[in-house]
Amino acid sequence: MKLFITGISTDVGKTIASAIIVEALEADYWKPIQAGDLDNSDSHKIKSYISNNNTVIHENSYKLNTPASPHLAAARDGITIDLKKITEPKTKNNLVIEGAGGIFVPLNEKDCVIDLIQSNYKVIVVSRHYLGSINHTLLTIEALKTRKIKIAGIIFSGDKNESSEAIILNKTGVKCIGKIEQEPYFDQTVIKEYADSFRDNLLEL
Repeated sequence: MKLFITGISTDVGKTIASAIIVEALEADYWKPIQAGDLDNSDSHKIKSYISNNNTVIHENSYKLNTPASPHLAAARDGITIDLKKITEPKTKNNLVIEGAGGIFVPLNEKDCVIDLIQSNYKVIVVSRHYLGSINHTLLTIEALKTRKIKIAGIIFSGDKNESSEAIILNKTGVKCIGKIEQEPYFDQTVIKEYADSFRDNLLEL
């Protein structure tokens, strides 16, 4: 199984969600494009959050120096992101692929994050509640459906908003895989607790 983790925007909890999914499935992890924070990248964070011994964290295809949209970060590094050079790692394990920002974050003049999603991937959308998040969530799911991309489910992250969650689930028909609370901190113990609670839903995908 190959799960692509995307968000409705930036800083909505994709990496925490990815860590929980990786831990629950003891899956491999791959972030094709890392922009900025190279000394404390999302791959580093995943490694620090998980406690199983089966996960392999695969190298980024692109490591960019500037914490910015990948197209801009690449330009500042004097390169252009080429999708042909983004090669999925070979593994017999389940694979969790983490995107960058939302699905229409540009990678170059032509391609966006959504263009990284292959036909055999299932997408998990991470949504966090804020003013405008219903619109962003519905637009994300509508765009994925328009391209006939398989949506495995949605994870809600942060403070609860039952009204927003209900209308999103009712309008989209997408399954809720789980909810991540606004925790004071995340460490291996907290990630494992969430992994245990998410596992059954993930195994049904």
